[in-house]
Formats: sequence, structure tokens, C-alpha cells
Amino acid sequence: MATTSVATAQQSNFANRILHGDCIEVMRQMPANSIDFILTDPPYLVNYRDRGGRTIQNDLDESWLKPAMAEAYRVLKQDRIAVMFYGWTKVDSFFEAWRSAGFQPVGHIVFRKSYSSKSRFLRYQHEQAFLLAKGRPPLPKQPLGDVMEMPYSGNKLHPTQKPIPALVPLIRSFTLQGESVLDLFAGSGSTCAAALLTGRTYTGVEMDDAYFQQASERLIRVDQRVAAKRSSGSGIPTRV
Repeated sequence: MATTSVATAQQSNFANRILHGDCIEVMRQMPANSIDFILTDPPYLVNYRDRGGRTIQNDLDESWLKPAMAEAYRVLKQDRIAVMFYGWTKVDSFFEAWRSAGFQPVGHIVFRKSYSSKSRFLRYQHEQAFLLAKGRPPLPKQPLGDVMEMPYSGNKLHPTQKPIPALVPLIRSFTLQGESVLDLFAGSGSTCAAALLTGRTYTGVEMDDAYFQQASERLIRVDQRVAAKRSSGSGIPTRV
């Protein structure tokens, strides 16, 4: 009983916070089996640079990948799901890291975009993510389709900013209200905002100084808007 109380107290130190630092080091401080759901968009290992010259840390060197996935597996509760985006050109590296950590792929999602993020032999108009299981998670009562829409986020806060409407259904499908959501590559804070909007607790980790600051400020705004909407009795905001 004392061990459970200590673990709960430790986890409360991470709840509803975006933490600044290396996700591997941050997760090492988190209790094992303490997170209900992981939803994250790691660097794709492609040395991405957007039209404005913005880059993403650790987007070329994959030395962090296996240690990060091992820690993600450790902190995720048994019989729960992680949803992780990935870059298709580096799928072998991601699969090796996931399987080495202990994750088992149980589903795949294609996010259809109305715009092209890049054009070469084809116009690239989708993102993708794997559903990864730790143990034997229960099946959702109403499974989502494996092709989902991804509206354009505008990428104002981050070069690969994910839109909240694409993340909310995943959080609702794999968690209950009050449960915890971890994003180990928080970026613009979209996953954390989606968790807050759906009544879950969140923990985000972001290494980049500028993105950390912007994500932290964004979550303060979201929290204020949610509180204002609830106090007025008009529900939660749909756009943040």
C-alpha cells in the first residue's frame, strides 16, 4: 500500500505539465506502469526543414530511438495502447525500436490530408501511425476507422504541428475521463491540449527551448478557455 502511495505521489508531479528536457531522462524519473495512454509524434529521422527554415531536434541521429521507446514501454501501464506516428522511409528503424522495447503492433492508421506536404514521385498527402500494445489491451467498444481525416493545423507553433481534431478521437477511444496521456515529443502541445479538452490528465516533454515555451503558453490558454467555458455552462471550446 505504501509503495502504491509513493508511486501515485510521484506521478502527480508530472500530471498536467509540459516538462522541458530530454524525454529519456524525464521518463526515467517517472514511475513504471503509471501512464494510461501514449500519443506522440517523434522526429521522423529525415532532417526535416520547413519552408521557413525551422527544424526539429534529433531528426537525423537515431541514437535516441531505442532508449526512448524502452522508457515509453516501461512507463505505460500493462494492457494499454500507444499510438506513435512515424516516417515511412525509416519504418525499419522504428519497428526495430518498438519490438526491442516490447511493443506489439496491433493496428495502423492513415491520416488523409487535403494538401500535399511534399512532392517527388508522388504528392505526399497522408501521415501514418501505428497502434502499439503492451500486453493484451481490451478492445474498444466502438473501434475507429483506420483511415482518418487530418485537417491542416497551419503549423504556426511547430513545423509538424498536429491538429487537435485528429487526436481527440484517439484519446477518447483508448482512455476514460481522468486517465493519463503522455506525449514524449510534445512539440506544439497538441496532444496535451486534446487530453485537457477531453477531461484527461496530460504529461508532455519537449527538448527544444522555443517549442517548449510556445507549448507551455498554449496549454495555459487552453486551460483558461476550458475553465471559462465550464463556468459559463457552455461546454469546452472546440477551437484552440
